[in-house]
Amino acid sequence: MGLKFGSFDSICETAALVVCPLVGTDQGIVPTCYSRNVLVGGTLIFQPSTCFIHIVAIIMTGIMIYYIRSKYTAVGRKEILMFFWLYALVQFLGMFLDSGIIKTSTAAYQWITAIYAGLIAATYCSLLFNAFVGFQWAEDGTPQSLWALRISCLVVFGVGFFLAIATFKGFAGMSYSKATGLWIVYLLWPLVCVAVYILSQLILVFRTLDTRWPIGDILFGTAFWVIGMVLLFAFSATICDAIKHYIDGLFFGELCVLLSVMMVYKYWDSITKEDLEFSVGNKATVWEVKDPLLPSGGQDFSEEESSAGGHSGGGGRGTAASLVGGYNGQQYYGQRRGGYPPPAGY
Repeated sequence: MGLKFGSFDSICETAALVVCPLVGTDQGIVPTCYSRNVLVGGTLIFQPSTCFIHIVAIIMTGIMIYYIRSKYTAVGRKEILMFFWLYALVQFLGMFLDSGIIKTSTAAYQWITAIYAGLIAATYCSLLFNAFVGFQWAEDGTPQSLWALRISCLVVFGVGFFLAIATFKGFAGMSYSKATGLWIVYLLWPLVCVAVYILSQLILVFRTLDTRWPIGDILFGTAFWVIGMVLLFAFSATICDAIKHYIDGLFFGELCVLLSVMMVYKYWDSITKEDLEFSVGNKATVWEVKDPLLPSGGQDFSEEESSAGGHSGGGGRGTAASLVGGYNGQQYYGQRRGGYPPPAGY
C-alpha cells in the first residue's frame, strides 16, 4: 500500500510511531517488523535501542543548552534556547512512550501521546520562528520577540494537542479512522518548517555573511534529517529484518534527528558572535581605586601645571602625584617638611 494523504496505514505498517497504536483501527496499526523487546526488572521494555538514543539526546541537549547560555551576548540566544528545551521535552516523553513504560491500553497513553504530538508541532514551530530571528524583524531577546515566540509555540501546541486527542477520543468530527488533521500536524507540518528553515538560512548566509562555511552546517543538518526520515518511513522494515529485529528504522530516525539538531546548534554557533566586553561572566567586576591620581577635592590641573609642579618643592601647590613606595608624591614629601633633597644629617 502506497502513501496516502491523511492516512497512517502504510506509514505505521513500516514505522513503529508513537501514534500508531491509536490510529487506523480500534486496535491500532501494528508494524510488520519492529525492534525486539527486553525484560528489565519484571517490566517489558519496547524499543530498548531507541530508548538509549532518547537518553543520549537528552544529555547532548543539556550540554548544548549549557553552552548556549554561556554566550551571554550572542544574537538569538534566548530564542534558540526555546527550541532546544522543547526538543528535550519531546525526547523525555518519547522515552516513556516508545519503551512501553506507559502502556498503550491505558487512558494515560492517549493523553500523553496527545501532549507529545503537540510538543513536536511546537518544537518545529520554534525552529521556524528562529529561521527569521537573524533577519532582525524584531530585536532578539526583547519581550516583543520572546512573547511572539512563546505565543506562537503555545498556539501550535494547542492545535496539535486538540487534533491528537480528538482523533484518539473520537469527537469534533475526527476518529482513529479519520486522522487527517493529526496527519497534517504530525507529518506535514514538520516538513514545511524544515524546508522554510533551510531556505531562509541559505538566504541569510548569502546575503549577510562574509563567509560561506555555515552552508556546510546547513547541508550536513539537512542530509542527516532527510536520511533519518527515509530510513524511518521507507526502509524501517528492511532494516529490522536484516538485523534480526535488534533495531529498526525508528532507531536510525531518532539518531539522525539528533545529529541534525546538533548541526542546528553548530550552525547557530558559527553565525553568532558575542561581544567579549560584555560576556566575561555574570558577576560584575569590582575595581577598587586605592590611590586616585587626581586630588580629592575635585580640582583639575592642566598638563602644563602638573608638569611644572613635578619640579617644584615639596610644599608647592603643583606637587606631582608620582608614586613612591605606595605613597603619592604629595603624601611622601609632605611628611618630610624640609622638602627634597633631605637636609644634612638625614
